Amino acid sequence: MNGRRIALVAYRTFAWITGIGLVLLVCVAMPIKYTGGSSRPTAIIGMLHGFLYMGYVVCTLVLAERCRWRPVRAVLVALAGTVPFVSFVAERKVTRLVAQESPLAPHRAADQQPDLSA
Repeated sequence: MNGRRIALVAYRTFAWITGIGLVLLVCVAMPIKYTGGSSRPTAIIGMLHGFLYMGYVVCTLVLAERCRWRPVRAVLVALAGTVPFVSFVAERKVTRLVAQESPLAPHRAADQQPDLSA
């Protein structure tokens, strides 16, 4: 596996984990806090999401460095982990973008080599 592929897999994993954590926080823990009067789920899931979000940001920055993104793109992708459901959309767009920038399949590199057999 090359470095870009590893960075993409790590980013995708953290995008999903962070997105699920944020959805749980907003759609489960917050209603429990305001309707049930218990702030414990909000504290636990909120703290967990915060730690996971730090990993998401690190994975985003590593991928941005490997793909040589402009800082604005890296910041926008990193901010996607702060809005419910947006990290899922960003993950799909980033995956397509990275695939378009450079094909990740190893057989594609062989197709681009000049044919010297003639």
